[in-house]
Amino acid sequence: MLRSLLAALALCGATLGPLAATAADAQPPASGTSMGAIQSANIFDVKPDASQDPGYAEQTNAQRTQVQPGNNAPNWRLVNSGEPGYSSLPRSQAPEAGVLIQRFVQYPGSAYTTAGEAWRQVRNDWLIPYGGSLLLIVLVAIALFYFAKGPITVHGAETGRRIERFTYFERAAHWTNAVAFVVLAISGLVMAFGKFFLLPVMGSALFGWMTWALKTLHNFVGPLFAVSLLVVFFTFIRDNLPSRDDIVWLRKGGGLFNNQHVPSGRFNAGEKLVFWGGVMFLGFIVIGSGLVLDRVIPGLVYTRGTMQIAHMVHAVATILMMCMFLGHIYLGTIGMRGAYKAMKTGYVDETWAREHHELWYNDIQAGKIPAERTRPAGKKPDTRPANA
Repeated sequence: MLRSLLAALALCGATLGPLAATAADAQPPASGTSMGAIQSANIFDVKPDASQDPGYAEQTNAQRTQVQPGNNAPNWRLVNSGEPGYSSLPRSQAPEAGVLIQRFVQYPGSAYTTAGEAWRQVRNDWLIPYGGSLLLIVLVAIALFYFAKGPITVHGAETGRRIERFTYFERAAHWTNAVAFVVLAISGLVMAFGKFFLLPVMGSALFGWMTWALKTLHNFVGPLFAVSLLVVFFTFIRDNLPSRDDIVWLRKGGGLFNNQHVPSGRFNAGEKLVFWGGVMFLGFIVIGSGLVLDRVIPGLVYTRGTMQIAHMVHAVATILMMCMFLGHIYLGTIGMRGAYKAMKTGYVDETWAREHHELWYNDIQAGKIPAERTRPAGKKPDTRPANA
C-alpha cells in the first residue's frame, strides 16, 4: 500500500507542481531538500520498508521528506485542497489536469468527503443495490400479475373488419426508438451489474472486451435514441393529451384488477402516463445527462464534478424509465393479446378496438376519424365507419 502511494505521488509530481511547506507544524527541510523534491525523486531510491523504521510515527515532516518525499502532512493538505498545480496540458482541453484530488463535497447519500469518493459511495451504496432491487421488484410484480391474471383478451368474436391503429411512419418511429432503448438498456445493465453475475462466469478477459464493446455501442446508440424519442414525442403527442375520461380510467385502475371495462380514447390514461412520465419527463432527463456523458454538448466545461453529477442523474432517471417501460413492454407483448400485432402490422380487429379503446372506436364509427389512414397511391382514403 505504501509503495503504491509513493509511486502515484512520484508519477503525479509534474501535475502537483511546486509545493511549499507552509503548515505550522512543518519543520525546516534538511539541507539540499525541499517540498518540491518530489518532482525529481526516483521511486526506486525510496526504501520500501520506510514505514518500518523505528520511530516512523514520530517522524517530523522534514525527516519524513528525506525518506519519503511528498508523504507528509503539508503535501497531503495541498493535494486535498483542490487547488490546481502545474500541468503542461492547456486548460481548454483539460481544465482539471492540475488537480489530483477533488475538493470535499457531500452528494445525496454520501459522506462529506472528496468528490470522487462521494460519487463512488453514491454509486456503490445506493444506485447499484437499490436500483437493481427496484428493477427486480418490478419484474417479479409483472410475473406475479401475469400468472395470476393471464393475458388480457377480447370477449367478443372477431368481425374480420380491420381498423388501422398505427400508420407505417408511426410504427417505424416506435420500432426505431424501441430497438435503441433495448440496446441501451442491455448495455447499461451489463456495465452496471455485469461484474456481479457475468464476470465470474466469463472471466476478466472476455468480460472486459464485451463491456468495452457494449460501452462503445452505448455511446453511439445514445444520440439515435435521442432523435427517435423526439420523433415519437411529436408523432403521438396529439392523441396523448389529457382528458376527463383519463380520471375515470385511473380511478378504476383501467379494469386491470377487476376485469371491469373502462372506455378510453386511442390511448388510455396508463399509456399517457408512460408517454408523459417516461418518454417526455424521464426521457429528456436521460437524453440530457447522456449527452453530457458523451461530451457532445458544445461550450460545456467537462470537469469531473460535472460528469459525476451527470452520471448520478442519468442512472436514477434511467432506472425509473426502465421500470415504467417494463410495464409498457409487458402489455405490448404477452400481457394483452392483439397489442403486439397492432404495432407489427398496424391493424386491429374491430372487436379489439371496441373492447380496449371504446371512445376511439366510437369516433371512428361516427366518421370523426378514418378507419384507414394509409392508402395505396391513387386510392382515396376510407372514411366510412368500420362496420360499413
